[in-house]
Amino acid sequence: MTRLPLVRRLFVRRAGITAAVVVLLGGLTVAGAGHLDAQTNTSETYRQINLFGTVFERVRESYVEEVSEEKLFEAAINGMLASLDPHSSFLNAKNYRDMQVQTRGEFGGLGIEVTMENGLIKVVSPIDDTPAAKAGLQPGDLVSHLNGEPVLGLSLSEAVEKMRGKVGSEIKLTIRRGTQEAFDVVIERAIITIRSVRHRPIGDIGYIRITTFNEQSTSGLQNAVADIKSKLGDKLHGYVIDLRNNPGGLLDQAISVSDSFLERGEIVSTRGRIEENSSRANAEPGDLTDGAPLVVLINGGSASASEIVAGALQDHRRAIILGTQSFGKGSVQTIIPLKDHGAMRLTTARYYTPSGRSIQGKGISPDIIVEPAKIEKLSQQRGRREADLRGALANPDSAAPTPSAPAPSAPATTEEPASSDADQANEIEDYQLARAIDLLRGIYLYQARVVN
Repeated sequence: MTRLPLVRRLFVRRAGITAAVVVLLGGLTVAGAGHLDAQTNTSETYRQINLFGTVFERVRESYVEEVSEEKLFEAAINGMLASLDPHSSFLNAKNYRDMQVQTRGEFGGLGIEVTMENGLIKVVSPIDDTPAAKAGLQPGDLVSHLNGEPVLGLSLSEAVEKMRGKVGSEIKLTIRRGTQEAFDVVIERAIITIRSVRHRPIGDIGYIRITTFNEQSTSGLQNAVADIKSKLGDKLHGYVIDLRNNPGGLLDQAISVSDSFLERGEIVSTRGRIEENSSRANAEPGDLTDGAPLVVLINGGSASASEIVAGALQDHRRAIILGTQSFGKGSVQTIIPLKDHGAMRLTTARYYTPSGRSIQGKGISPDIIVEPAKIEKLSQQRGRREADLRGALANPDSAAPTPSAPAPSAPATTEEPASSDADQANEIEDYQLARAIDLLRGIYLYQARVVN
């Protein structure tokens, strides 16, 4: 208590310093006083606080343009948090409200999950069926300018705020992609309604795509599985769970989705510097899919919560992970409300898979690496076969006579032959998805033959 007047004296040197400065800095000192008194050296802390007060006062009085105290404090807090890692940040009251709306599954903007890398905005993943996805943005793209203004120097929160705007208004993003020359993309802002789960039967396989983990994810998954079961019945041979370009979301939803496929065991653990920030989540009995084979698709846009799901299913050998290396965001952000001032997003722990692997910076390695590819059918003429040879022996199991020469070609028709669901599945343009479906069918055939 005896130190508080000293702190006040450090800053109340000019009448221009408001009571807010005194209260904020004095509060910070008092909160840490018990800890600092236990150490031998507290002078450095007070010296740094004094430095902050000096800089604050000089900027407020001498900067070329008048700057509000609120803006200076917000920038100082944001700078402190942003210097820790790419995911810690300050959320003012408006941004905090926007984040709460986003987790409920509807918000305004471009439909893009981003982070910061070397001062630029890095695209983690565009969200399905949003302006960003329709404009062709890809995971790994770097945004260097917004409406011609450089991103360099902005915090992540400031950059995100600039990308938001009135619905129907346009924004120009300057994109750097790999070794290509920078190019501009104009995107029209829209209300982003996230449908977390999409599904459809593909032949005898149930396809389920989870685009993000929000409050609708688990219920959406349950509805998807129920609908696929009702449509395919006994013909169902397995599920593809598509987590590609899924940027993550709510931790509790990632745990719940993982639990939907597991009967027991750990799903994920978090470990922080403070014991209170460490936890373990375990599965409860009950597999939504009744033990059906699973293939999980991931890629470089699969991050955070989607990596938790993939890691849990991989470690428990409940699913085969197929695709490419995931993003590698293995840190836990805690949203800490600040009364009347929004909230702070602070990294408080790291994620670990059931086997104890840290996701951070490494991501999930697929069991089977399948790069995106485009497959073309090669036209080839039908060669002669045994049955075409003159005098070839007839097949004793066939009632029909074997022709001694190729049969004449059928007359041309304008009608297309009817195609089955299986035929359509074989014509999927998505190479990774096609390989996942082939894998599930192979597993089913093998298991059926082993049983027989």
